[in-house]
Amino acid sequence: MHTTILGFNSTPNNRSPHINRVIFNCILNITRLFLYICLMIERRITQKLLKTIRHFPVTGIIGPRQVGKTTLAQKPSIYIDLENPRDYIKLSDPVLFFELHMDKCVILDEIQHMPELFSIIRSMVDLKREAGRFIILGSASPLLIRQSSQSLAGRIAYLELCGFNLLELASENQSNLWQRGGFPDAFLAIDDSIWLQWLNNYVKTYIERDLPALGLKLSPKTMYNLWTMMAHNHGQLVNYSKIAKSLVMSSTSIKKYVDFLENAFLIRQLPPYYKNVKKRMVKSPKIYIRDSGMLHYLLNITTKEDLQGHPIKGHSFEGYVLEQIMQKLPDNYHMYFYRTQHGAECDLVITKAAKPEMAIEIKYASAPQLTKGNLISFDDIGARQNFVITPNSDDFLIQKNIRVCSINDFISKYI
Repeated sequence: MHTTILGFNSTPNNRSPHINRVIFNCILNITRLFLYICLMIERRITQKLLKTIRHFPVTGIIGPRQVGKTTLAQKPSIYIDLENPRDYIKLSDPVLFFELHMDKCVILDEIQHMPELFSIIRSMVDLKREAGRFIILGSASPLLIRQSSQSLAGRIAYLELCGFNLLELASENQSNLWQRGGFPDAFLAIDDSIWLQWLNNYVKTYIERDLPALGLKLSPKTMYNLWTMMAHNHGQLVNYSKIAKSLVMSSTSIKKYVDFLENAFLIRQLPPYYKNVKKRMVKSPKIYIRDSGMLHYLLNITTKEDLQGHPIKGHSFEGYVLEQIMQKLPDNYHMYFYRTQHGAECDLVITKAAKPEMAIEIKYASAPQLTKGNLISFDDIGARQNFVITPNSDDFLIQKNIRVCSINDFISKYI
């Protein structure tokens, strides 16, 4: 028998059955990935982007590298990548370039490499104020946000693009999304080894090139150690003094670097919720690595089996749920956690107009049990609705105003 598969000639005589099987599986995986990408996972932000472009002269899409900002923005228009020398030189006279393309939408990727463009864009917009003139993309640079806010006030609307979320994927992909995270290339990796290799390259590039370029003056080794310590503290209260002591740095410096990582959309600091000033409340924020795949990489969790047996599992799921909810919440909602020094605790408080709308406890269990501290926190907070969110449980009430449901049901039915 003689078989040809996508250009590979194989016969029983020149290749062992094991090698043939490996090659076939490799080709099959690549084909699946190719079809997956060709079909293109529709990003939920697309409609919001189109609406924003129709109403604002400048739209800014911000977020960490490799979440799909460029793919989302590369529609029929003029696209300029300021990390590409050929494109960079096109803007040697930016005023002339923009004047030649006044009738087109100009997309400027990695605009932090040419910050002087902000004032020129403002002049172009003031000269011809039309919706959809410019789309600017940036890899979560604090400098980018500050400069564009000052130069383009009243002319720009921001959209934050994160990684894939559950509403963009089939429900059966939840375990993959939790383990691998939402970076498109990481999520779509053909196997765990490629996923691990991609994240290794991502972290290496970020700490050696991108963060220093954004103004973070810290050695790559120290940055990696800080990032890893953040991962070990995932879902816990931030203790700047303890981290500073471990890294032989001041608490002030650690806080500055943590704030920088938060501005770069890599970590999240969840603030405490204050309602009753008479109670002794916890005042420190909780820290989370925003992408669950990044968290698992930093903790050397490389498979689903590793994750199921790891002590971080509960906190990891908590952070994963938090990010899924955050991506769905309207802009006028805010998130906190609740904890008193007497043991009352709730993972998530969602407010609107400073009033508690939802109190949420997150449990990695199919039959969750609430503690006395959880029940006290629900009473203290007095939210309109109380939830216990799990990976896969049915949707039901365990008390009059306490609903148990899966994360899929929560984000599709209750936000």
